[in-house]
Amino acid sequence: MFGCLVAGRLVQAAPQQVAEDKFVFDLPDYENINHVVVFMLGTIPFPDGMGGSVYFCYPDQNGIAVWQLLGFVTNEKPSAIFKISGLKSGKGSQHPFGAMNLPQTPTVAQIGISVELLENLAQQTPVASAAVSSVDSFTEFTQKMLDNFYNFASSFAVTQAQMTPNPSEAFIPANVVLKWYENFQRRLTQNPLFWKT
Repeated sequence: MFGCLVAGRLVQAAPQQVAEDKFVFDLPDYENINHVVVFMLGTIPFPDGMGGSVYFCYPDQNGIAVWQLLGFVTNEKPSAIFKISGLKSGKGSQHPFGAMNLPQTPTVAQIGISVELLENLAQQTPVASAAVSSVDSFTEFTQKMLDNFYNFASSFAVTQAQMTPNPSEAFIPANVVLKWYENFQRRLTQNPLFWKT
């Protein structure tokens, strides 16, 4: 019913069923994993009104399982990408795997899928840092660079009264830099690849 994929590794399509409605994938060497994809295989749909909450479990310093809610998959949303690289130091959350004695190995984490009612899924709050940014890394870099440049240039702003005449320096009015900044942001929002034309 489910599959799990980590970049550079083979697809896992046979989770361990630990209860009638709970499935687990092992993630060896989890400290070297940034993202994980959880998906439905397309062979068996969820029953009507059901979906699967997706959890990440890793052992803490004492070897105790720490579970964190990543998100969910449903018949309407049969796959999801989760960022797990920043979760290894976070706190656990409530989870449906509590009473189970799942073996924990120091270098092996787990992805758990719990089949639940859709109305229950809608009430759950995944850990915020698990969501993958919808903005590509180039756009994100460009935005951060713009912000940095604007903040840097603005830090040197002086009023005309504060200026001392210096014939060897050119001055750019702050409102010109602000106008360029706003125009560039607008164009980047409309088309992240506008600079290629």
